[in-house]
Formats: sequence, C-alpha cells, structure tokens
Amino acid sequence: MPHETAPAFLDVEHSLTGRRWVGMSADEAREAAHLAQVCSVSDPVSRVLARRGISAQDVPAFLAPTLRDLMPDPSSLKDMDRAVSIFCDHVRRKSPIAIFADYDVDGGSSAALLIDWLRTMGLNATLYIPDRIDEGYGPNVPAMRQLAEAHELIICVDCGTLSHEPIAAAKERGVDVVVLDHHQGGETLPPADAVVNPNRQDEDVACTYLCAAGVVFLMLAGANRAMRADGAVPDLMAMLDLVALATVADVAPLVGFNRALVRQGLAVMARRARPGLVALGDVAGLNTRPSAYHLGFLLGPRVNAGGRIGAADLGARLLATHDPNEAAALAERLDGLNRDRREIEAQVLVQATEQAEARGTDGPLVWAAGEGWHPGVVGIVAARLKEAFNRPAVVIGLEGGIGKGSARSVSGVDLGGAVAMATHEGHLLKGGGHAMAAGLTVAETALDSAMERLSALLARQGAGTAGPADLRIEGLIAAGSATPELIESIEATGPFGAGAPAPRFALSAQRIAFAKRAGENHLRVTLTGQGGGRIDGIAFRAFDSDLGPALSEHGGGAFHVAGKLEIDEWGGRRKVKLRIDDAARVS
Repeated sequence: MPHETAPAFLDVEHSLTGRRWVGMSADEAREAAHLAQVCSVSDPVSRVLARRGISAQDVPAFLAPTLRDLMPDPSSLKDMDRAVSIFCDHVRRKSPIAIFADYDVDGGSSAALLIDWLRTMGLNATLYIPDRIDEGYGPNVPAMRQLAEAHELIICVDCGTLSHEPIAAAKERGVDVVVLDHHQGGETLPPADAVVNPNRQDEDVACTYLCAAGVVFLMLAGANRAMRADGAVPDLMAMLDLVALATVADVAPLVGFNRALVRQGLAVMARRARPGLVALGDVAGLNTRPSAYHLGFLLGPRVNAGGRIGAADLGARLLATHDPNEAAALAERLDGLNRDRREIEAQVLVQATEQAEARGTDGPLVWAAGEGWHPGVVGIVAARLKEAFNRPAVVIGLEGGIGKGSARSVSGVDLGGAVAMATHEGHLLKGGGHAMAAGLTVAETALDSAMERLSALLARQGAGTAGPADLRIEGLIAAGSATPELIESIEATGPFGAGAPAPRFALSAQRIAFAKRAGENHLRVTLTGQGGGRIDGIAFRAFDSDLGPALSEHGGGAFHVAGKLEIDEWGGRRKVKLRIDDAARVS
C-alpha cells in the first residue's frame, strides 16, 4: 500500500520523537493471518514472519536455522582453497605466523579466532593491531616489513584488500601473505598469495553479507577439513561466540548463514566458557541470557573502546585469553575506556549535530567536521547523525590539514561504493568500506568539494528522498498477554539486528503508573492498560527528544507506547519488559 494512502497506525501521524507510525500493509496482514492458521503460530509470530516474507513452507526451517543447511562451501570463495593450503602448510611446519588485524570488534574477533585455533594446534601467533591515530586503518609498510623479518606467514584479517604497497613490501622479504577480508575491493587485488573476500569485484558468491570473522570461520572450516586426516582438529563450534559477536557488532545483516552463526554463537556464549566474554559481560552488567542486542550495545562498544581511545590490541587480547585473571583485568580497563569514550562522544555529538543542522539535513548526505575531534568516536557520532536524520552521515576529525572520518549509511544505499568512487576520482586521499560503513581521509582544502561529490554519488542511489524515518510496528499487544512464553516464541524469529530488525509492538492508551529518570537521559516507567495489565519499560536516551519529558511529566494522561518486548531475568525472576522506542499522546 503506498505510503501516502496508508493510514497511520493508531492514527499517530507525529509521535513524541517526530515520527509517523506505520503498520502492516493489507497484503502483509492477510499473509500473517494465513501463516497463523496453517503453521499454528501465534498472531505476533505470524506478523513477524509475514513482514520478513517467509512462506508457509519455509517457516519450519526459518524458525530453526542450522549451519549445516545454510553454510556455504568454503571452496566456493575465490582463493579459499589456496589460502587453506598455505595456512595448513605453515601449521604443519610450525612456522612463525603473524596476524595483522583491524582495531574494531570484527578485527579483534577475527584475530582471536585464529589465535584460539592455532593455540589448540600448539602454535602461538604474533598479534599486530595498528594504532588508530598513529598508523590508521589497515596494513602499513613499516609494520609489514617488521612482521616479515620474523615470520613466514602474515594473515591480514578485516583489512588488506586495498593494501597494495604494504603487502608488496612484505612479499619482497619472501613471506607468504593471506588476506581474509570483507571490505569492497578495487579493480586490482594486492600481491598477496591469496585474497579471500566475498566482496572482491570478481567474486560471484551469494554470501557478500559476511563480516571478516565469518570469512575466517569458513577458512578454518576448510582447514579442519584439510587437516582432519592428520589427527584431531579444533572444535569450531565452540568458537562461534566470537563469530556472533563480530557479526552483530560489525552491523552485518542477520540473514542467511549469518543468522545461523549468530543463533548458534549466542547459545555458545550462554555457556560462559570464554573467560574474556564472561569478564566483559560481568563488568557490563549482563545478568541474563545474551542476545544480539547485548552484543551490539553492551559487549561490542567495550571491545571497541581499546581501539578507539586506548591500546589498540586490548579487545583482541581479551577475546583470545584463556586466563580468567587476565580477562578480568582487561575487561575492567576496557570498561573504563568505554566510559571515557562516551564522554568524548557526547561532546563531539553536540558540535557535530549543530554543524549538520546549520548546513542542512534535507540533502542526500549530512556531514560535519571539526578540529581535534577524536578519530576514535567519529564513527559512533556518524551513526547518531544517521539515526537522527535518516540520511547517510560522515563525521570527520581535522588535524594538520588532513581530515580522517567515518561514514554510516541507511538501508538501500551503498556508502562504501560511493566512497570508493570518490577516492578513485581523486576527491578523497583514501577511502573504502562496505555498504553500511566506510572510512575516509581527505585534505582539509578539498573538504567541501569532496563532500559535494560524495553527496552527488549518494543522490544517484536515492539517498535524501526519505523524510524522518517512519516507525514500523507489527501490531497491537496487550500488557497482560505479553508473557515470557510469548516473547520466547517471538525470539525464535530472531536473532534481530541489521537486516532483521527486532519486531516492534504497540500498547494502546497506557497510563504512567511510575516514571523515574535513570542515568543522564534514560527513563524507567511502569505502564498500566485499560484491562489492568502492567508492564515495566525503559526508554534509552529518552531525554534526547520530547519523549522523556512527556512521559515523566505525564499529568495522568494516556499514551500509545511502542517498543520491543524482552524477557528480564533479574534476581532469578522472569518477567516481560518493554524497551520503549516511541510514544504518542492519546488525543
């Protein structure tokens, strides 16, 4: 049904966060009713399935995704067999191996996967993660030459696809170089012995959605297959917690094989067998069964904190350690760095928002640049601007005439491709990434013209045509019917994240029985419905908009409230809570 003619859900045309509520189309509603009938699932579950486009015959497999059914053959990726052969040859010879990884969660998890696997095989790999400020993203010539002096194999993870000169510098010294990456490649590949990347320009596999850790997992699956005749091989299933963390934190779409990886990885994580993740969950206050939400918003930012504003290798060391004492110390340090990161981020966000609004937020791109903005937070601030204005966003820190920035995109707009094109044309000094995120370097003197060109490239893809993001709502639910059992059935349609948003339900005409500010800008509430049902909820960053003030100073009024239903297991009790996204006054 066209947007213009579809009635607003619960007649909410302009909510407290400025959004229009949109329910299911007539076709989706009919399909949901059909699925509920023929598949014997609840109405909320059928609505999620219908919105995902799952047919009745595919429902059983969708609700129970398996690695066996969804895992691509590792050999289907170009250069994979060569990468496996080189890797296994060095493992058999007990060669000194170095891992060059990116400083984010995906890079750290990918490195930890390899370290864990090699340790099980009796090898201790050297970890090298570049400093974000001093070295920047990806392999550099001095570091690769240094590693080449003492190693026979260098594995570049979550980086390397565009690193022609650094890899050539390593190859000049006679070492083997394997790249395991997922960032978009150029027309030519670097002179590595193998470049395994589902986003190579000459690649034709369907698993372009994999993050680097997913690519590493496939390579290790190939290695297990190749080395099984030699004896026992590491248990890859026990390492899926790392793959799940990387997949969610890198905002990879939770579709296909990724969905199975994260589902199984969360089950592995719930066993609390990896000291680093146990310690990190404890300092983050994770007191329930982990979900994709926890990976993205509790664990991921803390792992990232080391690479953003601290020592770049802290996250990878935490994920790879088997020592609970070391894990506890590293987790505490990362938690402290994460608090520091939030303070820096808040300062930059205020300035960047003011600048973007002054420049205008109706075009295909919102951007901001500031002298001395910390390069470790510009990506997070770009994500905040993207969320606020429903536009691709770029945030750049300037220093010494050079700008280093990060960019985040909206669904359906390939930002990485646009950045790569602007780089190829000479508007940017460096740039690359994938559809939803990219990094770039630009001369300050060329900043305005570069952003103008990037805006034009994004406009070709339709960026800038949308207004404030509509709020998609699956349907109505009563507080009294929101039981833990119902929520568990809804969670079977997950995990939720990029490409698979968590379903959102609305509760109509709720009264605020309790409201209390939590922290600086969150709000805890208790809602009561007309039928007497009660449900606790929390609205994160509520005071960033009119949502917090309106609910806390409700004056006894009634509100339609929309959000995501979760199970709270605090204190050994299981109860349903609502993570509130939005609300609207009942007129």
